[in-house]
Amino acid sequence: MRKDSSAAKPKRRKRQYQKQQVLTALLFLAPSLAGVCVFVLVPFVETVRRSFFNVLGNRFQGLSNYISVFQNPGFRMAAANTARFVAICVPLLILISMLMAVLVRRLKPEIGKWFKTTYLVTMAIPVASVVLLWKALFANNGIMNNILVNVFDASPVSFMSTDAAFWVLIFTYLWKNCGYDMILWLAGFDNINAGLYEAARVDGANEWQVFIHVTLPGLLPTLFLITVLSLINTFKVFREAYLVGGAYPESNSIYLLQHLFNNWYTQLDVSRLCAAAVLLAVVLLGIILLLKRAWGDEEE
Repeated sequence: MRKDSSAAKPKRRKRQYQKQQVLTALLFLAPSLAGVCVFVLVPFVETVRRSFFNVLGNRFQGLSNYISVFQNPGFRMAAANTARFVAICVPLLILISMLMAVLVRRLKPEIGKWFKTTYLVTMAIPVASVVLLWKALFANNGIMNNILVNVFDASPVSFMSTDAAFWVLIFTYLWKNCGYDMILWLAGFDNINAGLYEAARVDGANEWQVFIHVTLPGLLPTLFLITVLSLINTFKVFREAYLVGGAYPESNSIYLLQHLFNNWYTQLDVSRLCAAAVLLAVVLLGIILLLKRAWGDEEE
């Protein structure tokens, strides 16, 4: 009996130590968890509830708010513009930032560090400054039109009142986020085992084969992270579009879902706003889960 009790003491101490670690972790996480619950989860639950009620939130209306959202022409236009923007921007951002990361890795270390710093500066520039730069470049009498007229002898383009505004918005998104994604790619490159490269070269693989069979499989976890972050960041360009074009831009091509949500909010159309927000959250969650499942299948 004594031997059994003495053998059980280390196990008991280990369990007590593990419990203390869990309690310590929970204590450190408690402020963050409380903030997420109070400022994210509780408001979202209330948003879901209000999406099934009237504006005052005191009469149940079923799916009428959702039906009204789908029947609204402004919502259909904003959803189409947003989907088009995401479908173009996310693949372009992933491809361009990866190419930038590959090029930076081939540079000398001191030059590579300089490039990392300069590309991250775009993330620190205030939105108002970006808008001023945008106006200076693409206004009717801006730098781009001066170049078109004086250098190429072409007619000026009204960038902000035609469909060209959509491509200006894409350019702004890529310009601001490429540096950040490039840093994430570089971190992914560093996580790949260097021995795999040596083994591939010993087997006679060329640079392209090494990239396809060693680098890309090793970057799959990073690709998932960058895809999700890029998808989320596409919904942050509203600030630039709103400051330049206002609540109702001259060009319908940059009228995004965020414009619609902002306008419904100012009109106190809370019921439809909540329904549209829930739909957007469900779509984003569905896309992320599909990406997660696809990445999980590839890793297996």
